Amino acid sequence: MAGRGPIEPMSVEQIVQQAENFEYNPLVPFKHWSRSAGTLIKEAEIYDHEGNEQQAYLLLFRHARLILDKLPTHPEARSKENNIALQQLQKDVLRNFPKLEILKPRINKRYDRYAQILKERNQAKAANHQALATSRPALTDAQNHKAHSRLPSDPALRHESETLSAGENRDLAVKLAHKEIRRRATARKATKPAGVSEKGDQRRRTAGIWGDWEETLTKDQHGLDHDTLSEQMHDVRMQVNDFKGDPLQHGSPHPSAESQKSHILYPPVPLKSAQRQDRFSIPSKTDEKSHATSLPPQRPPKNVEMFLEDSSLPRRPNKEDCMRTDSPSRSAAAASPSQQDMKPSTFTFKPSAYLENGTPLRTIFLPPDLRHRFLSIALPNTKANLETCGILCGTLISNALFISKLVIPEQESTSDTCETVNESALFDYIDGEDLMVLGWIHTHPTQTCFMSSRDLHTHSGYQVMMPESIAIVCAPSKGDWGVFRLTDPPGMKSVLNCTQSGIFHPHAESNVYTDALRPGHVYEAKGLEFDVVDMRP
Repeated sequence: MAGRGPIEPMSVEQIVQQAENFEYNPLVPFKHWSRSAGTLIKEAEIYDHEGNEQQAYLLLFRHARLILDKLPTHPEARSKENNIALQQLQKDVLRNFPKLEILKPRINKRYDRYAQILKERNQAKAANHQALATSRPALTDAQNHKAHSRLPSDPALRHESETLSAGENRDLAVKLAHKEIRRRATARKATKPAGVSEKGDQRRRTAGIWGDWEETLTKDQHGLDHDTLSEQMHDVRMQVNDFKGDPLQHGSPHPSAESQKSHILYPPVPLKSAQRQDRFSIPSKTDEKSHATSLPPQRPPKNVEMFLEDSSLPRRPNKEDCMRTDSPSRSAAAASPSQQDMKPSTFTFKPSAYLENGTPLRTIFLPPDLRHRFLSIALPNTKANLETCGILCGTLISNALFISKLVIPEQESTSDTCETVNESALFDYIDGEDLMVLGWIHTHPTQTCFMSSRDLHTHSGYQVMMPESIAIVCAPSKGDWGVFRLTDPPGMKSVLNCTQSGIFHPHAESNVYTDALRPGHVYEAKGLEFDVVDMRP
């Protein structure tokens, strides 16, 4: 099912309020938050490239708030390694701040235009209603709706992207992913000049905007001493804090979890301090053309009258709806969108599920053959009663997540555990390929398909980075498999606050994790291509 339902544009103040609505837990290891910061930048870059300026602004602002206000107070931030990582993250905020300044007036201009048009439309409706009431007998509700629908519309009130249901447009999603992934790979190779090493290329990109890399790198090396950096960070923090102002205007920030002094021994999770690349396209200040913007579809507010007619904001899907949407008759009857223009900005995939707290979850498209390929790779370990694990990597396209790479990291295994080693090489590869970590997969050689206590603690690190992150568990001896995520609430908080150790230990909550594969947010997409990279020696 496709549509072009109008979604209310947001002002910068409203976006900021949403950006601050995240729960920061200091019990989550510093390296997890560091990787989460890198993921925010990757997502913002993609949304910006696709013309979704509202979502790009939200993610950049959340990144700044996390780095400037939260991470400096983290109990692990004082270590030498983490302090160096924090300084790099703060430089990322400085590099991205000009983009925030460029997006801010554009977003507000579009919102002001929307508010003005909406005001004029409401006034026209009221006048039309009054004229109808005084000139003829009262109209029925259907007649009133028909009369109002004839009022003039304006493109400023509507997205230019076509909103799609993931379940009914899997074939289109696969074609879109193949084309866009190839385009990005070609563009990535083209930006590497001949004779420039990978490290040199990384230094140039990290220095700033590509066109000014020499000048910017010189400034970074000679102009950013400790005092200057502190001064600039103070200026950025002051400008970011300008939005805090009156809580009645901007709303109260989401309460963060209380800092606790207890120490948790988490199993190694494939996360490391990210050194981000600045690839935002920052146009000149003279370019004031209004860009088409869109925010991923949100849950409908209670006051639906605030939206225009034919609003297509998704409601939270229930199990019955999900079963119905997969029926052949409905799929065949669904309108097929035009495939002539396969640009990501042309389409927007609607969320297909929600967390227990109401947060929408973007769709993850999973290649059906991936688990079979993984099990064949894991077979020698399975025969030896050893676990095997892999990292699910991919990218963001049109507000949906596509798994396109299975990475088998160096690892040490037992019958009940699998630990990654040499994580620096793993994440050098992931960052070098512009990939995002979307979850992990592992085997239970002789046990059933379930999430052990150790698995829950491991997965909490992934889900902190990205709420959509999934854990695939394969039980080859039982011929069973499953796709899971932690519930939120109560699962995430319960696991993050757990101080128990050991592979198997109980948690107070019974519903700590749940199925993520239909009717969850994960869809198998037949034909979705993926590569396998085995980094084991």
